[in-house]
Amino acid sequence: MVNGPSETATAERRERSRAGAEHAPALGAANLNPFGDLHSVQHLSARLAKSLKTVFEPLVGEGVRCWAEPLAVQRFADYKSERPDGLTAWLPLAMSPGRGRAQIVIEGKFAFEMLDRFFGGEGEAPHPMPTELTGSTETLLKRLSADIAAQLGSAWEMLAQIDFAPVELLAPLSAAPEIDGNDALVITRLGVAAGDAKPHWIDLLYPVAALKPYTPSLTAKVIGGEAEPEPEWRSGLTRAALAVRLPVRSVLAEPVVPVSMLMALKPGDVIPISFGPDVPIMVSRHKIGLGTVGTANGHAAIRLTRFEPLLTEDAR
Repeated sequence: MVNGPSETATAERRERSRAGAEHAPALGAANLNPFGDLHSVQHLSARLAKSLKTVFEPLVGEGVRCWAEPLAVQRFADYKSERPDGLTAWLPLAMSPGRGRAQIVIEGKFAFEMLDRFFGGEGEAPHPMPTELTGSTETLLKRLSADIAAQLGSAWEMLAQIDFAPVELLAPLSAAPEIDGNDALVITRLGVAAGDAKPHWIDLLYPVAALKPYTPSLTAKVIGGEAEPEPEWRSGLTRAALAVRLPVRSVLAEPVVPVSMLMALKPGDVIPISFGPDVPIMVSRHKIGLGTVGTANGHAAIRLTRFEPLLTEDAR
């Protein structure tokens, strides 16, 4: 749910608070979020997080967990001021069609830990931390951004046909992008952790301006198969369905006689019938099986010998 609590323990979140996705504009101020509750984007973020497990497992370790935090809409200046101090990698992604650019934001310490594990280490960052990213670290991050871009395209298919592709930059990845501080961004935070270890955070920034052409899809309510029926309601419905009464009958014979014979019938006349060892058993108008005619406890009865397969068309 957008702006609702995630299943992740509170201790795993960053201590800095983040504004939710709904924004009531102040008098005379522009509304940062023209979309309202971004249920659909939150849904695809959760889907994206699941698909990234295979991407991060070689770089983080077995049993990696990936999840999506509730998204937010913020000005870029506010987002930068809330980020923790230290080395940060900014990985731009071109969004096409259009000229928008998304950003993947990764903490430098996490980047060095992934690099160490990539080369067979235990996933340790250098101490003290460098002030710049090394060439090998940037190469690894560019590969990672390409993998994330591929998964982003698949995740966004359900809402819009947007292609994401890494952008080659001449500046180092640690240089903050030239984004106007007042530009509004949709911010999705992904948590990545190996087992019970403390999580690392990866932010995906989408420019609000680049998403405006897809407003109808972004504001649509998500109808998915993830919500489970309420157990008490489901049990009540099952009991009610099982209590429905249906007529059961068996057809011993269906003789065919001419109209002249019917017109001549009198009390005492005999209409001959014949039937085989098995007779059909009907529920309403549908044949459910065959049975043998006999007696049980002094009453006429039918022993079921075979059931007919239930076709989907018969249940409609």
